[in-house]
Amino acid sequence: MRPLIGISTYREQATWGFWDVPAVLLPAAYADAVAAAGGEPVLLPTGSVSGDVVARLDGLVLAGGADVDPARYGEETGPHTATRPERDASEIALLEAALERDLPLLAVCRGMQLLNAVLGGTLLQHLPDVPGTEPHQLGLGRYAERTVRTASGSRLGTLLGPAATVNCHHHQALDRIAPALTASAWAEDGVVEGVEDAARRFCLAVQWHPEEGEDLRLFKELVAASSDPEPRQVDSERAFGSRSSTSTAP
Repeated sequence: MRPLIGISTYREQATWGFWDVPAVLLPAAYADAVAAAGGEPVLLPTGSVSGDVVARLDGLVLAGGADVDPARYGEETGPHTATRPERDASEIALLEAALERDLPLLAVCRGMQLLNAVLGGTLLQHLPDVPGTEPHQLGLGRYAERTVRTASGSRLGTLLGPAATVNCHHHQALDRIAPALTASAWAEDGVVEGVEDAARRFCLAVQWHPEEGEDLRLFKELVAASSDPEPRQVDSERAFGSRSSTSTAP
């Protein structure tokens, strides 16, 4: 059987046909990428699921979207930060349950930022305010094509080679990286574009959008890891570390 891959979703006001209502949304590219990679995509509606659903999944994708509430990493909300507290709460429940079970995880854009915050890291709230950084977001609905370099010997390096061209759409980035995570990909300007936890079955997070385009290598690796039928339980210290952030140079 194809492994069940849960994908977190957006909750936004949406308009179609005669309707203008709150809706649970997901860009079709996520579900299409999971299906094309050999998985069975299962959409997880924000606000309507609990961490209990993780026990029925074989893998998890944390999708992109709005900014993580800075209160989650001990900071005030900046002028360019747009949050979705309901989504934070829903996804944190999923993420913590997934980490406790060592469920294979691919975190995308916002998902990478949430993973870092939950594990004790912090975020840069607006990259254009950081001297020396280049555009990673060209405007609404537009991706910035960036070349990322990967760390030799990392899982991202093994999958993608020493460098890869990717599609970025983010105005925030990782600042202090959580102790459990290791940076494994960087943009030309030094912004961290990928992190991973080598101690887990599969725990990859990328700042770019791998669902856009035809390169399915990350999704295929997630599906392969999710084909292991044996769930794992890990203790809280293993799952979440000390939750104390450490600085890292780009």
